[in-house]
Formats: sequence, structure tokens, C-alpha cells
Amino acid sequence: MEEGKQSLPNEISAVLIRWYETHRRELPWRETTDPYRIWISEIILQQTRVAQGLEYYLRFVERFPDVRSLAGAHEDEVMKLWQGLGYYSRARNLHAAAREVSGKYAGLFPADYASVRALKGIGDYTAAAICSFAFGLPHATVDGNVYRVLARLYGLETPIDTPAGKREFAVLAGSLLDPARAGLHNQAMMEFGALQCVPRSPDCTVCPLAGRCAALRQGRVDELPVKAGRTEVKPRYFNYLHLRNGGRTVLVKRTGSDIWRNLYEFPLLETGTPVAFDVLRDDPRFRALLGGTEYAVLHRVAMPKHQLSHRTIHACFYEIEVEAFPHPLPPDGCVVADGEVSDYAVSRLTELYLQRRG
Repeated sequence: MEEGKQSLPNEISAVLIRWYETHRRELPWRETTDPYRIWISEIILQQTRVAQGLEYYLRFVERFPDVRSLAGAHEDEVMKLWQGLGYYSRARNLHAAAREVSGKYAGLFPADYASVRALKGIGDYTAAAICSFAFGLPHATVDGNVYRVLARLYGLETPIDTPAGKREFAVLAGSLLDPARAGLHNQAMMEFGALQCVPRSPDCTVCPLAGRCAALRQGRVDELPVKAGRTEVKPRYFNYLHLRNGGRTVLVKRTGSDIWRNLYEFPLLETGTPVAFDVLRDDPRFRALLGGTEYAVLHRVAMPKHQLSHRTIHACFYEIEVEAFPHPLPPDGCVVADGEVSDYAVSRLTELYLQRRG
């Protein structure tokens, strides 16, 4: 047996909790047992740094202080509040789950793991977090921080992005959990990974688990945890037509299952490669959009590449003054005043273009 595995689980939990009580960050969602607010914080903090997420959390719970207020909101308003956080399916799922809680549970957040886990957009980790933090239920949270702590502490080489790895780490995390202090243990484990056992160059000289850490003993701290592979990142080429006439412009709501669903943008022509405007204007979609109307290109704005988790967006915006707007408008299109564009939820890419344009 590895030396790092000789410590009793409750000893490790106690060490983590003592460390946490000294080093924890003061955050508003840690000062409440309200499952709604804990849920909001956990969804926001997925794929989001705490410093950025805090601002969104405060705005979100101010506007939607409880499940009923979120459930009763229009989706466009929810998406607008979410603008800039990315991974917009999180916001759509939040809204759908709030409506489910409002309808099925009369606005009272369910207090058992199975019911929480069944809500839209809530996975194993989020359900465990809500149930342990709000209700003290003994369910271990396993997020990226926990994977890293456990992989290093026990010298585990099983890839964390495989079904076998997820099962192994879930069982191990559960074995370390102190059932009497489940929420505190989970907070301590995750905070330890966020502040002490960080991804790169952790300061192991001040780590309270250094004497138990297999990765430190083997000189493999920077090698763990292991991932089996990465998702291929593919390029996409977006050509936006910012059509203007008389202080108005055209916006189109994205639908379907692609990125940025239910956000608004200018009419888009996506191409397989970068294209110049003289090529774009010969595209049948361009001619169908503008018809025979007269137009003048006022500005061309080539944006820096916009990186998503699985796509690199190469975008160019063309500001075009048109004699008349398309008739009919593109599906899910609308004409809005220039000054009202900021009232609509748009992607971070479009927001950056609008900021650059001034």
C-alpha cells in the first residue's frame, strides 16, 4: 500500500477542515443555507472564475431573489443578465429548472438528492454541492479541484475524463467524506484545490498534506491528474452584416442546437474559409438577404480570434447602410433602434464588436 494511503479518511478530512477555517475566502453563498442561492452560485461558477462569477451572482440574486421570481421572468431577460458568462445553456437550464421547481414543488426547492439531481442542468457534482451545503446530506462533491487533490494525494493515474476514472474518484471522494460535516468537508476540499493544490507550481512547502502526498514523494505533482485526451478545436468563419437604415438595425435570434442559442446577433453568413467582401457579396445568401436594394459598406471590422472550448471563431463585421431592410426579414429577425441593441442578450463576440465600434 502506498504510504499516502495510510492516513485514515477522517484524519485527512480534519486536516482539510482546519486548513479551510484559516484560509477560506469570504463569499456570500457560503453564508447561507438557502438551496436556491447555493444553486445559483454553483451554476454560475461552472466554467467561471470566482472573481468574475461574484459580480454576476450579486446581480442575479438581486434581480431574482427566489425561485418564483426567476421562474416568472422572460427568457430574454435571463439571457441578458447572463451575457458575458458564456456557456449559455447554463442560463437556459437554470430558467427551465426554476419553472419546474415553481410548478412541481410549489416554489420550494426539493431537499433530497434524487429530486435535486433530476432538475434540468443539474449533474452529480451540483446536486451533491446543493444537498451537502444546504441540507447537510452526505454526498461528496467531485469537481476539477477535487480531482486534482485526490490524484496527487494518492498518486492516481486513472484519467479523470473517462468513465472508469470518474467512478474511481467518486468512490474515493465519498470514502473521505465526514458525514457529520459533509458540507464543511466539501467546501474545504474544493477550496484547498482552488487555493493550495493549484494546477501549476503549487507551494508544497506549506501544504498540510505534504507528508501524505504520493505525487510530491514521487516528484510527479505537475503530471497529475491525467486526462485521456482533449476535444479537437475547430475553426469557424463568421461574416456578420450590420445592416443600418434610419437609426435602426436588424437583429436575428439564434435558434437550433448550435452555440449561443437564443442570443441575438446581426445577420450571419458563415463560410468554410476566410473570404473577402467581393466573394461574400456574390454568395447567394448575401443576394437573397439584400435583394436588389442599394447599399454602401461603411466599415469593416475584423475581430481577434474568439476562443470557445471547442471552436475558434474568426469573425468579421461589415457595417452596411442599406436603402431598405430585407423583406421578408430573416427567420427570427427583428428591426430595432440602434440605441436599443444593448437591451438584447448578445454573445461576448458581438458585445466586443459593439464596444470596439463605439
